[in-house]
Amino acid sequence: MHRLIEFLVGLLFGLGLLLSGMTDPSKVLGFLDVFGHWDPSLAFVMGGAIAVGFFAFALARQRTTSFLGGAMHLPKSSQIDKRLVIGGLTFGAGWGLAGFCPGPGIVSMASGELKAAVFVAAMVVGMVIFEIAERSGWRQRVGA
Repeated sequence: MHRLIEFLVGLLFGLGLLLSGMTDPSKVLGFLDVFGHWDPSLAFVMGGAIAVGFFAFALARQRTTSFLGGAMHLPKSSQIDKRLVIGGLTFGAGWGLAGFCPGPGIVSMASGELKAAVFVAAMVVGMVIFEIAERSGWRQRVGA
């Protein structure tokens, strides 16, 4: 039953990305082009997501188990550190260059978009490199 619900929630998320235009790189790049032909429509999508997330996290903090009975694993740290800032800048640069972020990239790839497949492949390679670096203890050597 859990897998069915996970599938349905993922399907709903993917449909929401498609309907909102988040899977269209030109729409995303138009939103990021604040000094050119700015398209503010995705601001409403983001605003809706922030509102839903705000209330969902407020509700989740009051619970000890999920709606399906599993343990709650909420973020514990609220500290803004160098890794978070560098990660956010890297994410933003990738989003601005490709017009995709992970969720819409995967949805677009599944619909046959070649550019999205290249993006997702590069994202997976980046994740693998990060995991290898983390396991090798690179942070201790560079003082991160």
